[in-house]
Amino acid sequence: MKIEIVKVGYLETNCYIVTKGKETIIIDPGDEAGKIIKAGEEKNIVGILVTHHHSDHIGSLKEIEEYYHLKANEINFNWHMEILKTPGHTADSLSFYFPKEQVLFSGDFIFLDSIGRCDLPTGDFKKMQASLKMISSYPDKIIIYPGHGKATTLGYEKQNFKYYGGAV
Repeated sequence: MKIEIVKVGYLETNCYIVTKGKETIIIDPGDEAGKIIKAGEEKNIVGILVTHHHSDHIGSLKEIEEYYHLKANEINFNWHMEILKTPGHTADSLSFYFPKEQVLFSGDFIFLDSIGRCDLPTGDFKKMQASLKMISSYPDKIIIYPGHGKATTLGYEKQNFKYYGGAV
């Protein structure tokens, strides 16, 4: 799996261009569609994944869907992946876990040394705590690619979970 990061928009959202074999997917096309399309040049784009529907993660979604003739979160590719419901930051938050590669794209669920805000519309701290508890059962060696900032590991982040309300 090859993972390229395209930073887009004023919040520098991580848009991921992920390639396995001869297929590529786009995760969180937040803004700057032209920049994302350029990063996808000469790649066989087979899917678009969206972790949640905040504008900094879907700002160029419509344009990207139209350009590639694909719909977000319709799985048109045969990659072994788990789609995890991880509400808390938003009610519709999803994380995409690739067990073979031990990689998780978390959107704004988990960041390096932090978690997503729960005080925005549809955010819910109790649901965030439940999502953290659920993800705690996953392997420590998972590399987390967040919606903003640098990658981290689940094992490292689990050490911080106790500071988020003691629910995990």
